[in-house]
This record gives sequence, C-alpha cells and structure tokens, in this order.
Amino acid sequence: MSLRFQVTNRSFLALAIPMTLAYISTPLLGLVDTAVIGRLDDAALLGGLAVGTILFDVIGAFFYFLRAGTTGLAAQALGANNGGELRAVLARALLLGLVAGVAVIFLQWPILTIGLPVIGGTEAVQNAAATYFSIRAFSAPFVLANYSILGWYLGLSKAGIGLLIQTFLNLTNMALSALFVLGFGWGIPGVAIATLIAELLTFCLGLYLIKRELNGARLPGFSQILIWERLKPMLALNRDIMIRSMVMLFAFGFFTSRSAAQGEVVLAANAVLEKFILVAAFFLDGTASAAEQVVGQAIGAKQRSAFRKALKLSIGWGFGLSFAAAFVLWLTGGMVIDLLTTHEGVRETARTYMLWAVLTPIIGTLAFQMDGVFIGATWSQDMRNSVVVSTLLFLASYYLLYPLYGNHGLWFSLLIFFCARGVTLGYRCVVRERQHFGALQPAAANTAS
Repeated sequence: MSLRFQVTNRSFLALAIPMTLAYISTPLLGLVDTAVIGRLDDAALLGGLAVGTILFDVIGAFFYFLRAGTTGLAAQALGANNGGELRAVLARALLLGLVAGVAVIFLQWPILTIGLPVIGGTEAVQNAAATYFSIRAFSAPFVLANYSILGWYLGLSKAGIGLLIQTFLNLTNMALSALFVLGFGWGIPGVAIATLIAELLTFCLGLYLIKRELNGARLPGFSQILIWERLKPMLALNRDIMIRSMVMLFAFGFFTSRSAAQGEVVLAANAVLEKFILVAAFFLDGTASAAEQVVGQAIGAKQRSAFRKALKLSIGWGFGLSFAAAFVLWLTGGMVIDLLTTHEGVRETARTYMLWAVLTPIIGTLAFQMDGVFIGATWSQDMRNSVVVSTLLFLASYYLLYPLYGNHGLWFSLLIFFCARGVTLGYRCVVRERQHFGALQPAAANTAS
C-alpha cells in the first residue's frame, strides 16, 4: 500500500530549513580552511589548497550517487511503504561506499600523477596540493560511507538527523582546522588531518544513529542485497549520476585550470570567489533537498499533485532565497575577501571580479532546484545529458570570450554553464512529468495549480 501525504508550505519548509542550516555549514568549512591558510600570507599555499580540494572533489563527484541515488531510492521505497527495500538501499550503499573508499586509498598516487598536470599551477602550488591530497585520501572510506548515511536519512524525510550529521561533521572539522593550523602551525597537513579525523568521528556517529533507527531490525544479508533485479536499476542510476558528476567536475576543474594559467594571484582570487558560489549553492540546496525527499515519495506513491506542489515550492523558495543570498554577498563581499586572505594582490583581484560570483546564486537557482527534483525522481539520464550539453556550451563560450575579455570572459562562461543546466532540466521536467503521470487533463491542471 502506497504512502498518502499532502505537501504544504509548512511541511516543505520543515524539510528545507534544517537542511539549509546543515548545508550552509559545508561551505563555511571551506571558508575556514581558506581563512586559516590565508593567514599564512602565501598565495601558493592558498592555490595549493584550491587544487588539492578540486582533486578530492573529483573523488566525491565520482561517488556522489551514494548520496543522491540513496536519497531518491530510499524516498521512493518509503513512498511505496516497502520497509525491506528501504533497509536494503542503505546496506547496498554502505557496502559500496566502504569498498570504493579503500580503493581510493590505494589509487591516490595515480590520481595525483594524472590530476596535478591536468589542473596545472606552479611547482609550489602543486607541492602543497599533493601534500593535502595524500593525507586526505585516507578519509575516503568514511567520506563515502557518510554520503550513504546522509542520503538514506534524507530519503526517510528525517531532515533533523541530516542537520545533526552535517553540523557535527563540519563544526568538528572547522575547530580542528583552526587548532592544527593556527594553534599547532601544521599548515596544509593540518587542514587535511582535521578532515580525516572529522569524517571518522562522523562515521561513528552515523553508525550509532542507524542502530537506534533500526530499533532491533537487521540490515539484509548479502543474498538480499545482491539481487540483480534490484541492483540493475541502482547501477544504471549510479552510472548516470557518476557521469554527470564527473562532467560537472571537469567543468569546475577546467575553470580552476584556466585560473591557474593566469598566475598564482588570479588562481587564489578565483578560489576565494568560488567560496562565495559554494556558500550560495549550499544555502539553496536546502530547498533542493526538500524537493528530493518530497518528489521521491510522490513518485513512489504515484501522487502527481504532491509532485507538482514540490516543484512549485522548490522553485519559488529557491528564487526568493537566491536574491537574498546575492544581496548579502554584495554587501559583505569585500569584508569576506579581506577575511579569507591577507595578500593585497589577491584582495584587489578578487574585488575586480566579485560581481560575477554575486550573480551566480540567481543565475544558478533553476539548476540547483531541478537537481533536487531529478534526484528524487531518479531521472538520472536527463541529469547526465543536461550537464554534458551545458559543459559543451561552457567550453565554447570560454574559447569565444576569454581571448576578448580575459578572466571576465572565464567568469561569464561559468554563468552560461549554470544557466544552460537550469533551462535544459526545466524543459525535460515538463516532458518527464507527462511521461510518468500521463497527459494532464484541463480539469486536473486547474486543480493542480
């Protein structure tokens, strides 16, 4: 028997607000890491942190399906009121995350050997990046397992638990980063060690929460987990999200690479401004996360009205928050830049290009919210195709605009990338809704609106 439920502003915000608070702490962690390294007044270290983070983000993007796919599949199992499959989704994701994380540890040197020359940067930047990544790689099993745990709880619509997990992870990481770098003087290794310890402690917290959640019920065994009929759609979903994530990381890696080609100061300045984008994106991810949860349940329960309501609330609240975020970033941007670095050249350069970063929340809102809708619905092929098309437009824009406008052209191209993702996914959402629920009759359309 499917789950029946109503979607209201109140119920939607009950999911969105905790996850907004949870997600906003993630870019704050990036700000703290950048700030503590920025206090050392060395542009090469700041650039090295940016490059090292991109390299590890490639790992996270490659296995992002452990968070996104788990949320969509768990929400649909909840909507279909299938408790056994709900537990099996968690078991499959945890097993895959831990195995993949161990593989990352053994593959860290090939990743560095290939990744550093691709991104570029001076020798000092690459040395700092290699130091950071070689330590942080050991956190991979816990990072990927934590993706699975968070995704599962979001699929259960337990945003409060998601808030607890993310807040514990990021506050622990921030505190340890400040202690190890500013207190102990460990520099780049201190930031990486702080992340490793924080991810391990969060994994332990997650296991405790799962044990309490199951309340005596056991996770299914291997015979129940490794069922091909259940694994096949999960693997297809994972494949598409993996390709989508890798192409997206290629786009951001290209942005970092083209920044590095302009010298250490521009690289560091763009890295500082990217933190603006992260803050805004994670701020808007709260409403996207609510859309994931509600849309997934609506798909599982076959409720078109709930799907349409989640779509409208996600886009409406998303745009409202994006304008608020852009306004705050514009007012406080100069102070934030000064906080993140003491290097005068980096400060001046970041101010020159700050407007582009401030516009990103508004331009990218539709893409962020559509991501939530498509993750909840597990329409992964469209997510994959949208990012591929948008990245091609990004590259074409760069090669057209950069020779004319330099770094301004690079930033403009990035905004085109965000805009293209939103437009393509918005179009596909209309098509997919009609395919999944059938043609909307005039009377039903009036009722749904």
